[in-house]
Amino acid sequence: MWEERAERARREIAALAAGGMGLTELYASALAVVQREVPFEQGCWAGVDPDSLVMTSITNWRDWGVTAEYAARFAATEYAGKEPNRFAELSLRPQTVARISDAPHRDVAGSVRINDILKPLGLEHELRAAFRVDEACWGVGSIFREPGRDFSDREVEFLAAVTATLAAASRIAVRAEHAGRRAPVGPMIVIAGLHGELRAATAAAAAWLADVEDAAPGRFTMTLYSVVAHAHASASGTARARMRDARNNWVVLQASRLITGDDPEQMVVTVEPATTLDLATLLLAAYGVTAREQEVCLEVLSGSPTLEIARHLFISPHTVHDHLKSLFGKVGVGSRGELVAKLVA
Repeated sequence: MWEERAERARREIAALAAGGMGLTELYASALAVVQREVPFEQGCWAGVDPDSLVMTSITNWRDWGVTAEYAARFAATEYAGKEPNRFAELSLRPQTVARISDAPHRDVAGSVRINDILKPLGLEHELRAAFRVDEACWGVGSIFREPGRDFSDREVEFLAAVTATLAAASRIAVRAEHAGRRAPVGPMIVIAGLHGELRAATAAAAAWLADVEDAAPGRFTMTLYSVVAHAHASASGTARARMRDARNNWVVLQASRLITGDDPEQMVVTVEPATTLDLATLLLAAYGVTAREQEVCLEVLSGSPTLEIARHLFISPHTVHDHLKSLFGKVGVGSRGELVAKLVA
């Protein structure tokens, strides 16, 4: 019976994506589909940059009035902590769904996320998932229950059965949101503290931040906390994420740890218009192209003719044509010119 329900849910989620929804609207509707079969009191799903897994959008089942301190602590546990079932770990497992009650007791007992963040909000049971397809993660999410009945094995299996569809739908939403828009003036610079708290910003950055907060309160704050926490945990001291802003422009956030100054925990976060390469690689991944097809496409975007592409990639012109044919089919175009327009317009 649950297999039939899972198949119905997959069809509904696929239909939502086909309707051209953006990611936030898609997740709000998909949460309702899942909630019908797996009841929960609260849910939080996020779109992520597939390269860094930095959260770039947040969709809650209902408003839970969390504070900036909550968001900062959550980001720190997710990207820099040793929490059970972190999304970065889930995205690499054969099974990308995990129930907190299945984690080792010592890990749960020491979990900041569970004991210091969720339980004070009246939430005890957690079921989380990474939305992965073609080895790339496009979204992550958790659903929660209050003390009492835990998520059953069947409910875990149900969510596992729809995660690939959620990932595919997320890719479609990323493609649907792509549109030609005037790029913002950049770069814009933000100085953030250890946990991502805003300390200073250039005038351009302050105006941009105000636009984002007006359009989607809290959206940039969570992304800022996430990219800063990721940078702190990174050996390189940097992290980046591609996201949409309030005017539907693609921008790139990069957090870099300062190595001088009075406060070594400060982060410099730059916000710049996404380059052609930034956007093209994201969209090509969203269209499900192979690594070699992406290489061929990037050569096309640089203006290289077939013979040059063949020479640069050490393949035959015939193979180049085969890759182009596959690219055209996946992106839904019929020529090189249409391909370029679809990706960078």
